[in-house]
Amino acid sequence: MQEFSYDTLRSKKSQELTVPKNLSVVLPQDYVNYVNIYWVDQAGRQHIIMPTNNLHQSPTELPIQDNKGVPIQDSFDNNVESANSIIDDRWAKNNLINLNNNFLNSFAAAEFFNDYIGMFGYGRQYGLDPQYANANGYFNINNRTNKISFSNNLVDKIINLEYISDGLSSDLDTEIPKMAEEAMYAYIIHAIISTRINQPEYIVQRLKKEKSAKLRNAKIRLSNIKLNEFVQVMRGKSKWIKH
Repeated sequence: MQEFSYDTLRSKKSQELTVPKNLSVVLPQDYVNYVNIYWVDQAGRQHIIMPTNNLHQSPTELPIQDNKGVPIQDSFDNNVESANSIIDDRWAKNNLINLNNNFLNSFAAAEFFNDYIGMFGYGRQYGLDPQYANANGYFNINNRTNKISFSNNLVDKIINLEYISDGLSSDLDTEIPKMAEEAMYAYIIHAIISTRINQPEYIVQRLKKEKSAKLRNAKIRLSNIKLNEFVQVMRGKSKWIKH
């Protein structure tokens, strides 16, 4: 099911969530990867939220160090870890206005310029870096806590989380479409025969080819390609993309 859900079945799901005061929401149980994350305004329009990428990344381990920088360990030789991340706390308290160089006063602007003169491309004064050209806020996936964290300008916002499901969120919604049924049987047969001892190699290879062919057919049949939507997008092909 996990293999089929990733790129064959209709496995995209979405959740309507509210960003709480702590700026973090728990990832769904069946989460594999995100598709898009939006915040929704009063008119119901979606505004895409961008990942932090080079701006911020949550650490996966938080070892406590002694005054010599050596991690402290317990009696079982395991590192003693801190309960909270300083990096995450600083990001949560960060003002998005400062990130875009829209400083509230000249003193803050001067301090930022003195401390981060080599990174002033974040903002507008000396040219905007396109990867940071975003006024909708940011999100960061914290694999240590299994949560999604948001920038503080998104607090109390309604968000729409679109993600890829592994198809195993519960026993009740594990369904296989009719058009993928034969591909599933072929996949299971090949997986069983290929692991058994003394099976003729030509049979294994034949089942492998059959599995691949039926899986490819299932992908084509279940693909959500609409010709009219494709034509609508291609009507803008004459527009120039400037670099």
